[in-house]
Amino acid sequence: MDRFEEKTLTSTTLYEGKVISLRVEEVELPDGKWAKRELVDHPGAVAILPITNDGKIVFVEQYRKALNRSLVEIPAGKIEPGESKEITAIRELEEETGYRSDQFTYLQSFATSPGFANEIIHLYIARGLEKVEKPAEGDEDEFIHLIECTIEEAEQMLVDERIYDAKTAFAVLFAKNLLKQ
Repeated sequence: MDRFEEKTLTSTTLYEGKVISLRVEEVELPDGKWAKRELVDHPGAVAILPITNDGKIVFVEQYRKALNRSLVEIPAGKIEPGESKEITAIRELEEETGYRSDQFTYLQSFATSPGFANEIIHLYIARGLEKVEKPAEGDEDEFIHLIECTIEEAEQMLVDERIYDAKTAFAVLFAKNLLKQ
C-alpha cells in the first residue's frame, strides 16, 4: 500500500467524450481530511519516433486548438478499444506520415499530466521506413504537414518552441543519444 494513497469516497462522471471523460472524486487524504480531485480519463496513446534510413527524424506539423497554434510533433495517436499498442503504432505511423516500418522497438512509457490525467503514452522507435504508395487515411479533421530533419534541426526547433509538447521533447532527447552514437 502506498503511504500517500488517497481513498476514493465518491466518484461522479461529468462528461464522456470521444477522446476523454471528466470525473470529480471526493477523496480521503492520508491525514484523514477530505479533498476533491478533478480527473481526466484517457485510454492511452502511442507515439512513434520515426527515423529514416539517412538518420533524419520524421515529424508532423499540425494545429493544436488547446494552444491556438501549430506544433511540430512526432506522430502519435490514441489507442482504440481492443487495439494493441503495437497495432496503434503501426496504424498511426502510416496514417500520419505515409511511412511503414517492420522495425518497431518499444522505448518507454510515461505519464503526460499525472496531476489531473491518467493518460499514458507508449513511445516506440521505427526504423527501416518505407514510403507507402497508398497510405491508410488519417482522421478527416486532421491536417498534417510532414517535416524530415536532422537531430540538430530538431534541437533548434525545441529552442525556438516549434517543438513544444512533452512527448516530442522527450523523444528528441532519446534521438539525440541514439543518433550521436
